Amino acid sequence: MTTISDLPEDVLVELLSMLPAQDLICACRLVCTQWRYVVDLTTLWKRKCQREGFHTQNSDRSISDWKIFYMLCNLKRNLIKNPCAEESFWHWKLDNNEGDRWRIEELPGPLGREMPDPKVHKYFVTSFGPCFKSQLITLKNEGYWNELMDEKRPEIVVKDWYAARFDCGCRYEITVRLLSEDYIVLEEFHPEPVVIEQWSDAMWREISHTFHNYPAGVRYIWFQHGGQDTQFWAGWYGIRVTNSSITIGPWTLL
Repeated sequence: MTTISDLPEDVLVELLSMLPAQDLICACRLVCTQWRYVVDLTTLWKRKCQREGFHTQNSDRSISDWKIFYMLCNLKRNLIKNPCAEESFWHWKLDNNEGDRWRIEELPGPLGREMPDPKVHKYFVTSFGPCFKSQLITLKNEGYWNELMDEKRPEIVVKDWYAARFDCGCRYEITVRLLSEDYIVLEEFHPEPVVIEQWSDAMWREISHTFHNYPAGVRYIWFQHGGQDTQFWAGWYGIRVTNSSITIGPWTLL
């Protein structure tokens, strides 16, 4: 009687590539020596990448470990929760909430403009006192195990969108820190504050930064942004922010 173990290697690769990665590593790999060999094959993980749309022909030469490439692609998503104010201030810690405090408004807002991304409908806006909010991301909780971060050190891409209203000047700031298990700062992105003068074009602008070749030991990412208006007007005339993101891993078509 023919069993699944009697199948040619290429057929076995095709069949196993349809299974979830966790099943392959935690179950299939333990079945027998042959299955362990097949699960460890580069061709299996390359096939999974192709099957799930993580693979492009131009990326072949730059990928040294297809298993890790698949894992990173499969995990890749925005690690910032509630980036566009759809859940009020849920998931955000309000570090500074002065003046008339943080507020949420609908796009385009008073004397503002629409976002380039039509899927974004709301933004957070600051007041005449310092307003800053933050999130602390625990990488292990998001599926990024310690050895992956220490040995592969995948790129960490930070993006944020900010804008002013037409009739008032304002100030925008962002700080992103890669932290160790003991919350020691291993690397930091903290550009000079952006000051927007009164009577600006009120356009939304993106700021981005990529962490690469950072020290081993990254366990947390701390993201903070905010600012205030520069004319100290009562109300919500300060910087507007939305659509923040932190993603880890390789570029794909997804």
